[in-house]
Amino acid sequence: MSDDGRQNNGSENVPSRQRTRFPGISSRAYEHPADRSALVALRKLSGFDTVFKALSGLLPERSLRLLFLSDSVRVSDQQFTHLNDMLRDACYILDLEKVPPMYVNQDPQPNAMCIGLDEPIIVVTTGLVELLDEEEMRAVIGHEVGHALSGHAVYRTILLFLTNLAIRVAWIPLGTIAIMAIVTALREWFRKSELSADRAGLLVGQDLKASMRGLMKLAGGNHLHEMNVDAFLKQAEEYEESGDLRDSVLKILNVLPRTHPFATVRAAELKKWAESRDYQRIMDGHYPRRDEDKNTSVSDSFRESASHYATNIKTSKDPLMKLVTDIAGGAGGLGGRVRRGFDGFTSTPEGNEGNEEPPAESAR
Repeated sequence: MSDDGRQNNGSENVPSRQRTRFPGISSRAYEHPADRSALVALRKLSGFDTVFKALSGLLPERSLRLLFLSDSVRVSDQQFTHLNDMLRDACYILDLEKVPPMYVNQDPQPNAMCIGLDEPIIVVTTGLVELLDEEEMRAVIGHEVGHALSGHAVYRTILLFLTNLAIRVAWIPLGTIAIMAIVTALREWFRKSELSADRAGLLVGQDLKASMRGLMKLAGGNHLHEMNVDAFLKQAEEYEESGDLRDSVLKILNVLPRTHPFATVRAAELKKWAESRDYQRIMDGHYPRRDEDKNTSVSDSFRESASHYATNIKTSKDPLMKLVTDIAGGAGGLGGRVRRGFDGFTSTPEGNEGNEEPPAESAR
């Protein structure tokens, strides 16, 4: 369905160009399998919403709302009107009935977030507004509206609360360990939720190049004339393929404290999804509806998530993932491969230089 039927009557804003609209779309349409399986399971828990609403008194949500209201600029028909247009467009395209409040916060660091338990609010920094052009910003606002539609704002608020709590109880023996274990698991889920929201941003902007430019700017600043999309995506490929088992371990350690995947990885993942049959089916109007969410099977969602991870492991070019695949397949010679993969952690014993096997690059 096209949005060309909307009329600009002074109170309603229309997109700068025609975009496909998705009436009644369920967030399951664009959610990453790992994100979707977790959300489906949580939504099925009896009393889940009641518990989290009860927690709202313990969380700094009211404080945050008052803080942004008093010390940021609320987007409206009178303030940051171009952002207000984009926000209403994004909600219209994803059929989100209630438009979340959005604030612009003075901060040179480019960032955006969607938080809140009862009602989500969107915050973008001045650094982001100044960095991105209109189409790039449209994708970012669509990204945040995607968070709101999925209900991610609830879990992000919990994550912020637990992270702050871990700092406060650092003096308690084992207290930090228990909380940080939960935080680490939440961060892993949240990284997948960011991939989901990137997809929502693409559905709103419907301009893959703009989404790519935005991710490149987040990585390299406002220097597009010095950057190239193909070269940027090549970095993601090199990141996955290069190195040995030591690098695989370091990759895991580098990503553990992060709430967002690395920019090159996000770009590669989004491009892959944009070229998939799933994306094309959504654009053609074939997607899950919100009124069907209650009938979604938890077991089916977990099976889909497990299948996704299994496929990723099998097709991954990362040295550690290759090793896991070979172990599962019963490949021989694994001991030597593991030993060579970790040789760099210790110096080579004297007298063994002549007995070392040539590196894989030389063998080809």
